[in-house]
Amino acid sequence: MAKTKIAILGAGPSGLAQLRAFEALRKTGVKDLPEIVCYEKQNDIGGMWNYTWRTGLDRNGEPVHGSMYRYLWSNGPKECLEFADYSFDQHFNQPLPSYPPREVLKDYIMGRLDKRAIFNYIRFECPVRWVTFSEETQLFTVTVMNHKTGEQETEEFDYVVVATGHFSTPNMPYYPGMEQYPGRVLHAHDFRDALEFEGQDVLLVGGSYSAEDIGSQCYKYGAKTVTISHRGGSFGYNWPENVSEKPGLDHIDGNVVHFTDGSTQAFDAIIMCTGYLFHFPFLPDELRLDTHNCLYPDNLYKGIFFQSNPKLIYLGMQDQWFTFNMFDAQAWYARDVILGKIQLPDEASRRKNMDAWLQRYEQSSTDSQCIDFQASYIDELVSATDYPEFPVHQQAELFKQWQEDKKADIMGFRNKIYRSTITGTMGAQLPRPWLDIKDDSLEGFMSLKFEKVI
Repeated sequence: MAKTKIAILGAGPSGLAQLRAFEALRKTGVKDLPEIVCYEKQNDIGGMWNYTWRTGLDRNGEPVHGSMYRYLWSNGPKECLEFADYSFDQHFNQPLPSYPPREVLKDYIMGRLDKRAIFNYIRFECPVRWVTFSEETQLFTVTVMNHKTGEQETEEFDYVVVATGHFSTPNMPYYPGMEQYPGRVLHAHDFRDALEFEGQDVLLVGGSYSAEDIGSQCYKYGAKTVTISHRGGSFGYNWPENVSEKPGLDHIDGNVVHFTDGSTQAFDAIIMCTGYLFHFPFLPDELRLDTHNCLYPDNLYKGIFFQSNPKLIYLGMQDQWFTFNMFDAQAWYARDVILGKIQLPDEASRRKNMDAWLQRYEQSSTDSQCIDFQASYIDELVSATDYPEFPVHQQAELFKQWQEDKKADIMGFRNKIYRSTITGTMGAQLPRPWLDIKDDSLEGFMSLKFEKVI
């Protein structure tokens, strides 16, 4: 009997979680595991965590996947993204502050991987071109462009796991007068270095976390003024003197932006923090997930299995409070379905379960309710597999505390520390405020003298 074959599309956090779910079984001595091929567009693992100075197209002429910027620090407590089976203590052998920078987080994410084993599955620089499914053979046909050989390749698989993420195709709005604007207009996807905007008047458009964070980055690295324009109500933060909020953007006249309240202001640069599109150009209509950024996409049973074809698996397609540990929970569940350890119910029962979750989601209107909703969702997945149980609801409470800390001090919340829900270790204290620490490389950060707190 032929081995089950699985294609994993993407080797970012979700794809790596799926690979590691199978590796965890292999290391326990389980035989006859499926044959796995993971196609990765970039030349390294890590997905969004691969920082590149490139924007637009990569060296192969493919759209640049990453939206990572140079001076990013975690904008949520590390204690809320700690792996259940691999703690920060285990990786760094010392307590760390609760908000580490980009390079430190990537080092942690990669630290639990057995790269020698994981790399055996991955074909790098192989973007997926097309996926089809045959009702007759019950197999998927996956076509990729192998940039290393310069040729397209096609293989058949029993399952396809879509782990390509949904934060890489910019949603770029248009405003009248934009084409005549003399300054720089870019999407957050192409933002790389806050130093570029030193001494400038910068406008950010959008009410998302990226608007908050990129605005804070620009302030930290010397922008003259930072203005955030968004249609919703106020963020509710006590911004410093040269950071302000404006209502929606109406139109642009030269370098002067007109807002919906009738006010105007000139800007040197405009950064669109207007979100991303779910983009699956490699999937035909009948296999493509049609959704927006939400906590529970419709037509995904357990938030994972495509309703009309459950052999098509989507990972990490939710809007995210939780990240790495949620991807793990999904990957372990998907693995056990593929291996037959968990039997999927019939189509009608799946629909009923999805409707119940969607109804529950509709009743979650506040941030606290949404955090609890996603925690309960993860809890349900973890309870069905052998993934190590972790205190997801304790982490939910940390998220709520984080929300309060941001409201209390938007420029200082990264100086706060929390206790690990996995090990009980208290985060270490930064020696200086976040705003004053400009070298956030792995070496620079780890050379700081952190203050241990019991």
